[in-house]
Amino acid sequence: MSADWSWLFLDAHGDTMEGEGLTTTGFPTQSDAESYLGESWRDLLAAGVEAVTLRENGSVVYGPMSLRAAE
Repeated sequence: MSADWSWLFLDAHGDTMEGEGLTTTGFPTQSDAESYLGESWRDLLAAGVEAVTLRENGSVVYGPMSLRAAE
């Protein structure tokens, strides 16, 4: 299985983030990618990630989606 699903991490300005603690590997399924986010969103927020976009083969599936609770 290939790793076709990936997250794009965005800062408060909507700029792409990369670096330590942010996964650069893809996931084999949408479910795997979403499970990762469900387990890691708090750590991502602590690392400065404000929003994420899910991609499949580089195409946007959905997002950007805020990691903060709706007010």
